[in-house]
Amino acid sequence: MPCSTVSPASKPNCRLWHICVLLCIWALNSRAEIVLTVPHQVSLSADTYMQQLSMSWVGGAATTFDLLILRTEFNETVFYDTVSATVNQMSGHHAWNWTSVEPLECTSLSIKIRSRDGQTTSEWSETQILQGKDLPGYEDVQMYPLDRIVPVGTNTTFCCIVEEGKPFVGMHYSWTVMKVKRLSRRSYATTAVNQGPSNYSGTNVICLSKSRFKPVTGTVVFVGYPPQPSDFVCETHDLISAVCRWNKGRATHLYGKQRETHYSVNKRDCAEESLQQKCSFPQWDGNWTLAAVNSLGQYSLTDSAELSHRVCPVAPVNLSSVVHVFNATVQWEWTFDRFSSLPLVCQVEISVHGYKTMRVFSGVGLHSVVLSDLHPDEDYSVQVRCGAQQHFWKWGNWSKLFDFKTKTYVPDAPDVWMFMNRDNTGLVLWKPLTREQSHGQMTGFEVTLWNPEESLQHTEILPAETYSLPVNLTKISSLSRDSKVIATVFAKNVEGLSKPASVPLRFIDVEAPSLFSGFPLFWQHNANNTCSYVVDWHDASCPHDCPVEWIRVAPGSTNVSIESVNFQPGVRYNFSLYSCPSDSAQLIQRWQGYVQELVPSTSVLLSVRQQDSDVVLTWSEIPPADRRGLLLGYNVYMSNGSQLKLLANLSDTGTRKYIIKGLSVGSYKFTVKAYTSAGEDTGSTASITLEPYTDGLILEMLASLGIVTLLLFIVTFVCYKKRKWVKKAFYPDIPEPKLPGDWSRTQGPLNVKPSPHSMVHIIEKPERDPSKEALVVIPEEEEDYEGQGVGDEPVDTDEPPSLRYYNQVVDERPIRPRFPDSSVSSASSLDSALTDVTYTGIQTSGSSLVFQLDPQGSSEGHQPQVDLSVSCGGGAGGYRPQMHPMASNDDMGRGSPEPLLESQASNCGGYKPQCSWHLDSPTEASERSSLAPSLGSPTSVASTQFLLPDGEEHAEEKRQLSSAATWFTNLLSSTKP
Repeated sequence: MPCSTVSPASKPNCRLWHICVLLCIWALNSRAEIVLTVPHQVSLSADTYMQQLSMSWVGGAATTFDLLILRTEFNETVFYDTVSATVNQMSGHHAWNWTSVEPLECTSLSIKIRSRDGQTTSEWSETQILQGKDLPGYEDVQMYPLDRIVPVGTNTTFCCIVEEGKPFVGMHYSWTVMKVKRLSRRSYATTAVNQGPSNYSGTNVICLSKSRFKPVTGTVVFVGYPPQPSDFVCETHDLISAVCRWNKGRATHLYGKQRETHYSVNKRDCAEESLQQKCSFPQWDGNWTLAAVNSLGQYSLTDSAELSHRVCPVAPVNLSSVVHVFNATVQWEWTFDRFSSLPLVCQVEISVHGYKTMRVFSGVGLHSVVLSDLHPDEDYSVQVRCGAQQHFWKWGNWSKLFDFKTKTYVPDAPDVWMFMNRDNTGLVLWKPLTREQSHGQMTGFEVTLWNPEESLQHTEILPAETYSLPVNLTKISSLSRDSKVIATVFAKNVEGLSKPASVPLRFIDVEAPSLFSGFPLFWQHNANNTCSYVVDWHDASCPHDCPVEWIRVAPGSTNVSIESVNFQPGVRYNFSLYSCPSDSAQLIQRWQGYVQELVPSTSVLLSVRQQDSDVVLTWSEIPPADRRGLLLGYNVYMSNGSQLKLLANLSDTGTRKYIIKGLSVGSYKFTVKAYTSAGEDTGSTASITLEPYTDGLILEMLASLGIVTLLLFIVTFVCYKKRKWVKKAFYPDIPEPKLPGDWSRTQGPLNVKPSPHSMVHIIEKPERDPSKEALVVIPEEEEDYEGQGVGDEPVDTDEPPSLRYYNQVVDERPIRPRFPDSSVSSASSLDSALTDVTYTGIQTSGSSLVFQLDPQGSSEGHQPQVDLSVSCGGGAGGYRPQMHPMASNDDMGRGSPEPLLESQASNCGGYKPQCSWHLDSPTEASERSSLAPSLGSPTSVASTQFLLPDGEEHAEEKRQLSSAATWFTNLLSSTKP
């Protein structure tokens, strides 16, 4: 606002406003006058080992600058940032350092700088190039960095510059193929991440290319730790000087003279002693500082102490000894005189046969000790070390070993015992003397046997290698109940005889109780017994003069645990406890046992047999020497293919038999195994095949036959008692037939000519079947009863013609003609046997029968064949189609046929529905020694089948029925009056 309008009171405010405006205008003018200058005189300095680039420039009032670093060839940005540079006030130069991840040799770098003031920047400075080793002037294959030392866990970038125009193959870190990136036309780089410790020779990094002269190049990187020593301490050995020692701590993994750790104490280089990790000083200082330095860093430790508190004496020297039988004095010297007035405590280590004992002595300036309780004729080795008795710090070093040997002495009395057999013989036994007991070279033993009651004495001189003497008590004593023989043994060496050791000889026969496992022995304490005990043992399988071991037990003891290097597993031992062994040995108790049980070494001898339908297994006992443990029982198995099925567990060791019942017929395999606490033996196997039980079957059959016989006897007896009733019920009397009239007739020749009225009409002629029976048609001959021919006489056709028929058996044999002169008849009969027939008429007034008799005399040629025919008159008995022939015999064959005719005539009375016929073959008749068999049965009028079965087919059945009927008839016939 204008000042004219302002009142006089507001004039100061107006002036203030004008001042502010002027100040603002001045500030704007000043700002416009500040111009950022471009950095110039840019210079570059490279530290290739540290991979650091130092840049300096001049110009510009700005405090911040923009830095741009590019890979020159590919124009790739490596670094771009705004930095605050330090200013040298004297020269006005700005400076800034940049550390590259990649070695500076890998490729050329372009650097530009500009000034910055807030958002205002100057122009970029001229580009400065730090040339790399990938320029054409460097033609060889190159690898960077070379022999670099880095700490464990860092990342290191390696680059490979290949030859111009040669292809790059790859890079390997140790045995690992690395991923690479391309930095320039020839340069490639890779980065190893979190590197682990390298080995003794470092880690190799290899570059592969297809170069003709140098296809492989590489570098070595050493990866390790900075030093870290520990336990730094200083002490004195001579009460004047100081020796400082330390531990190196963890390994640095940096090897080689240039990379190893260097140690110094109080700035005194300890390189010569660093391998022993010590550093020596001629005078005691009291304060020390250890510095450890390597390529990766340094570490320091301090220590301080007074001289009297760090005394570690040196080792004694020049040891010597004064030796006696049971003791020796050992002496030594000190290297430094100051120890003669120092209170010391010393350790003396005594070694004998590898066994070491420690003894401690003390005194001012100690330089000798007396070693007591030594053994005669023994070799000893000693060594000595000492320490400060006051403010004890640590033991000094051991002296060298010093050897000495004590003097010889008479041996100790041997430990004597006895073993008696059941035949009053035995052994006097004594244990070999140890080196501590013999006190010198043994020369032998002297054994004296004496009987104090009978004043008998016998002495034996034995060599040093003998430890037993056989004895026979019958030669020394009468062996009464109270008699006693004492054996005394002396040991001898170059110094003389030992004290005597005696044992009474007495045979006491007590059997051992049951077995046990292990050898902790217990017995009852006898308050009246104040003597010591002896427990001896030997192999239970030894029969005679057994090697015996024994131990002595203090008086009042009630148990002892037996141990011996000679104990063998699976061996049974006998143990015996004796009291007062040196005076009058009394047997207290005996045991048997095993130090370790094993499975039996042999199996049982198994046998198997069948008992009725059962299987019986039996086996033998395992010998005690082969049991190798406490026998607990037997397991019985049955083999089922490749598996064993447990049948029984027999815990009673006395049981050696087992019966398996309920087995069916077949093959079986059984196994029996004995077992101890250690397990089963291999087992014994036996096989058996079960057969059917025939004895039982035979008994059942005999019982059945006996029952049937008894029933038949009862039935027969009942039937005999009731025979009248049986006969009446089953076989009543058949009344004989009574024929009216006179049936007798004169004897004469039998006319067997068939009726002229019989006719057979052939209906058809089927093929011949030899297995069937058929009628044989016999043609009628033209002759009368008188032998005259009928001729052409007329036939009465009103009368029914009669049929002559036969039951002909058809077989393969030729049919013999019924009439010697009729060949046509034979042919007709053969044809009729194969033909179905029809009956045209039957003559009811009579029938004809043809017999062909062949007596025995026919074979001689003087008896001709007789052809007889018998006719029954029609008025006498009616129609008789069949007749019952008489049985023939030899007399009948040789006599006249009249009796036969009479018999036939007499049998024709009445109706006979069936008759038995003989075969008409004379040959078969002669074979059966009877008349020719029946021709068979007639056929029915309405059928071609025979009414009755053929006699030849059922002959055997008839004979059997006839025999049974005959027996039954004879039985019943006894009832007839």
